[in-house]
Amino acid sequence: MRLVVVSAGLSVPSSTRLLADRLAAATGRQADVDVGVVELRELAVEIAQNLTNGFPGRRLAAAIDAVTSADGLIVVTPVFSASYSGLFKSFFDVIDKDALTGMPVLIAATGGTARHSLVLDHALRPLFAHLRAVVVPTGVYAASEDWGAEGLDGRIERAAGELAALMRGLSATRRPAPDAFTVVPFAEQLAAVTEGSAD
Repeated sequence: MRLVVVSAGLSVPSSTRLLADRLAAATGRQADVDVGVVELRELAVEIAQNLTNGFPGRRLAAAIDAVTSADGLIVVTPVFSASYSGLFKSFFDVIDKDALTGMPVLIAATGGTARHSLVLDHALRPLFAHLRAVVVPTGVYAASEDWGAEGLDGRIERAAGELAALMRGLSATRRPAPDAFTVVPFAEQLAAVTEGSAD
């Protein structure tokens, strides 16, 4: 399966790219995936040109093709002004609005403070719901104080497990039914009654 990571980090090294790499590695431990990475920083000029002239450049066209033909996506953006970055939004603006329909997507973000953690649910989740992607239940937000702290590793593993399950076509929240609600087919129930009455 092809997993594509979209990172909107602007600096080198980038905490956004670091989070993206950790999510990809965790997904790779739970599913057999070939990982490709799209660094939006390197495509900034072509994205802007595509917005003004309507045509992608060579590298942007290759990135769009990689994203739209993937079996699953990990998307990670830094938080600017309490939302995703303009570069991140612009990239998904130049992709056909139906191209991500039904695609499993793991959303993640980085920021300087935990106060922006709701960006996952008030900005990223609605964006990918609008694109009719299937967003995994667990999003991952990493503030500066989360790196090396307890809890981030667990969120990464849980989100990666949910993405891997969706990429395999399974429900991420599927749980076995309790024994008390086991359904016995009617034919078996009838056969049991018939056998009992014959005694």
